[in-house]
Amino acid sequence: MPDEPKTLDPAARPAATAGDSPAPDRDRRADGDAPSRTRFLVPVTVGLVLAALNLRPAITSLGALLEEVSEGLHMSGSVAGVLTSVPPLCFAVFGITAPRLARRFGPAAVVCAGMAAIFTGLLLRPLAGGTAGFLAASALALMGIAVSNVLMPVIVKRYFPDRVGTMTGLYSMALALGTSVAAAATVPLTDALGGDWRLGLGVWAVLAALAVLPWLPLLRDRDRDRVSRTETGPSRTGAPVSRTEAKAPAPDAAPRVTRSRTAWALGAFFGLQATGAYITMGWMPQIFRDAGVPASTAGVLLAVTMVMGVPLAFVIPRLATRMKTQGPIVVALALCGLGGYTGLLLAPAAGAWVWAVLLGVSNCAFPLALTMIGMRSRTGAGVVRLSAFAQSVGYLISIPGPLLVGVLYQHSGGWGLPIALMGGLMLPQMIVGILAGRDRTVEDEC
Repeated sequence: MPDEPKTLDPAARPAATAGDSPAPDRDRRADGDAPSRTRFLVPVTVGLVLAALNLRPAITSLGALLEEVSEGLHMSGSVAGVLTSVPPLCFAVFGITAPRLARRFGPAAVVCAGMAAIFTGLLLRPLAGGTAGFLAASALALMGIAVSNVLMPVIVKRYFPDRVGTMTGLYSMALALGTSVAAAATVPLTDALGGDWRLGLGVWAVLAALAVLPWLPLLRDRDRDRVSRTETGPSRTGAPVSRTEAKAPAPDAAPRVTRSRTAWALGAFFGLQATGAYITMGWMPQIFRDAGVPASTAGVLLAVTMVMGVPLAFVIPRLATRMKTQGPIVVALALCGLGGYTGLLLAPAAGAWVWAVLLGVSNCAFPLALTMIGMRSRTGAGVVRLSAFAQSVGYLISIPGPLLVGVLYQHSGGWGLPIALMGGLMLPQMIVGILAGRDRTVEDEC
């Protein structure tokens, strides 16, 4: 019949019209361990926002005080470059563990633990007496950020399967807001607390403590293994997937993303945009300070760059989900990046506010990459694997960038070569972004 819906196992239940959802609902009610997602929507939404607010302050607060931290811990330029490379390293190493942890403990429990790790790391970091202790405490916080980074798209896909673009935009907007507030407020807070950089960094542990709370009710959601291994989101008709459907041996339930060219292109795109983002967060205030801009103004300029993601992180995912291919957005963002880096090279202080805005627009490749992760797989299981793969590969790619910038800055005595490197990376980012944005899914290629 032409109006009979296609399911993962058509023989498993009677045929129904496209508008029929009672049968799947009865299957779900009969299945005592199936979660009632509706009762978790409020804590999930609050939890997503608070978690996103905490995914970058550990990094941008350090960028705003990098000179003071370097002097206080007696770091050279190369060691400071290592410090700015720690975030992508931790994201690559620990992010790949997120799917396994989610299968065993459930994604909400892992994110809750991640927020607790961020709180602990940010609390301990100011107490470190040397570089090794500072790096260890930072790594603990970044470990929590890493697993939460990977699981954000998974939680959105699970609880909001029909609003992926909207919810991705919401938490991307919150992420950009947390990033920008930390960049702008860290120096003034440090001054208000007596000028001690340790207090200026440690104050962000309070925000992390708040982010733990909304995830605690979600620990009651015990539908853990099925979420990560067999849940496939809505069926092709848009109705919920029944227990029988979920257990069907669907070929697209868990794609081997390493066989997908789209997955590799998405990983490369994620890595190149992350390289630019972490170079910007780690070094842009220093670029402005070396050009004669006051430290407080340099922090505000970084905040301007980050705050551009607040409105755009909400708009871009919604726009991307309405387009068959996301290549035009990729090109537009890369051109803004090229313009911003060119300005930093030629007139860093004179046009500082313009360059900050352009680089802020360019950094919105991050929410675009997250949105494409959700769009490039048809299933929840596919999103889990693709998210872990793309982010882990991407962060591995991004590790050398901030370190190389520090080495070039120290040995060249200026910012010409580092900024040229930053601008040059926009070209391959544009190419792989166009490939990743094509209208296909990883299941089509596996």
